[in-house]
Amino acid sequence: MKKLVSSLLCLVFATGLGLSAAIAQEHAEGETPHYPLHKPRNQEWSFAGPFGKYDKGQLQRGLKVYKEVCSACHSMNLVAFRTLGDLGYSDAQVKAFAAEYEVQDGPNASGDMYTRKAVPSDHFPSPFPNHEAAAAANNGAAPPDMSLLAKARGIERGFPTFLFDIFTQYQEGGPDYIYSLLTGYQEPPAGVEVAQGTHYNPYFANAAALAMAPPLAKTEQGKGGQVTYDDGTPETLDQYAKDVSAFLMWAAEPHLEERKRTGFMVLVFLLIFAGLIYLTKKSVYANKPH
Repeated sequence: MKKLVSSLLCLVFATGLGLSAAIAQEHAEGETPHYPLHKPRNQEWSFAGPFGKYDKGQLQRGLKVYKEVCSACHSMNLVAFRTLGDLGYSDAQVKAFAAEYEVQDGPNASGDMYTRKAVPSDHFPSPFPNHEAAAAANNGAAPPDMSLLAKARGIERGFPTFLFDIFTQYQEGGPDYIYSLLTGYQEPPAGVEVAQGTHYNPYFANAAALAMAPPLAKTEQGKGGQVTYDDGTPETLDQYAKDVSAFLMWAAEPHLEERKRTGFMVLVFLLIFAGLIYLTKKSVYANKPH
């Protein structure tokens, strides 16, 4: 039996290597490549694993990066200001933060729409009045809404990695992808041409280049970063990318910690219940002839 299992595992492994070699050969022969060209780089996240939790300090830094950089182009229409209380902000801080934005409301008594300062019950507004205006301002490509971006941008990991993901509870594909994309801009290799107005990034899921210019700048030695952190955290491209990726994961799944706690309690209950069922069956049928 052991020899049979070992033989099957070897066959599966050899098949995987053969498929990888075939794909690589197709790419070498000029076939259409599979995107992304590079798989996202796995990062260590505080919310990873069955007992992971969000780092509120990191989420607050990520919110600052989103507000000062990403919100110029990207909306977050499904996230309400009041939920920022989960990041450790007080009600007064949430109210003050919301008041920095203006939202459209109405109609008023005259039937006209008007703008007002946002309140905690409002959602993050879009920087553009509509989808067409967003596309017109960005070379025809409207920036995607970031509310669910971290859940929608997970890259398929393929065989056999996805088998291990079942046991490790890997669900950080979205943050890994966003981090890799933000830090993956580079000059195209020799012989590779990109369309005018696009930027080469081998981690982009849909092509070799994308219209979005690098949003986060690299920090020069001895100079302050693009976004100022108040807690003394290094102001580097790598740190910015990790912080905003974690924040977007929270925006997409704010109840992650509660879900994991509930899941753990359910598993404990099922184990105890299975044990009780076994003991009950053993007690009932102990003295009965088989």
